[in-house]
Amino acid sequence: MKNTSCPHISFDFSGRFLPPVYISVFIIGLVANGWGLKSLLQNWKKLGNVNIFVLNLGLTDILYLLTLPFLVVYYFMKSQWIFGQVFCKITRFCFNLNLYGSIGFLTCISVYRYLAIVHPMRAMGRITVTHSVIISVMVWLLVSVQSLPDMFYIKTYSKPTGNTEKCFDTTDRSFVESYLKYSLGWTLTGFCVPLLITLGCYGHVIVVLCRALSDKSCFVC
Repeated sequence: MKNTSCPHISFDFSGRFLPPVYISVFIIGLVANGWGLKSLLQNWKKLGNVNIFVLNLGLTDILYLLTLPFLVVYYFMKSQWIFGQVFCKITRFCFNLNLYGSIGFLTCISVYRYLAIVHPMRAMGRITVTHSVIISVMVWLLVSVQSLPDMFYIKTYSKPTGNTEKCFDTTDRSFVESYLKYSLGWTLTGFCVPLLITLGCYGHVIVVLCRALSDKSCFVC
């Protein structure tokens, strides 16, 4: 059998690729969210009750954007985390709040749009700003409860021979099996269920609009 040598694999890709990406996302994200929040405040009354969800959507983005400078330092230093175990967990927690909070608030906007188009007379006057605030608080609480168990998993690793400390997105390899079960349930409740609700809302909206267009064309004929 002929001996062949395996090609060298470089693991410096993340150190070269991710910092510029994170810096770009940080700058563009701050500018876009700042502009969006300014526009939201200027058109607060025009948007109706949905503006509460749009405001919270912007806040989830800003929450994650504030953690990006620390991740830039992390990858610039070739995946050496220097900010401690607690702050590593906080950055991952903020990312999860952004991800699943955004999904939650987008789902709320979808439901509100569905009610406004499909059931306008029933929804008119019954959905107030107070309802939107209460629902927003419930979304924050639900997402926080879903993300909280992630804080109890090990997020950092230090080599016995050195001070190199990793900050994991998930957890240490010794807890992968347990984390997999947790993340599957998390994905089901935090992503799959909101996805089905959103698809159901917009699917019904499309059906109603198609019927209205069909009835209108028949009336014209």
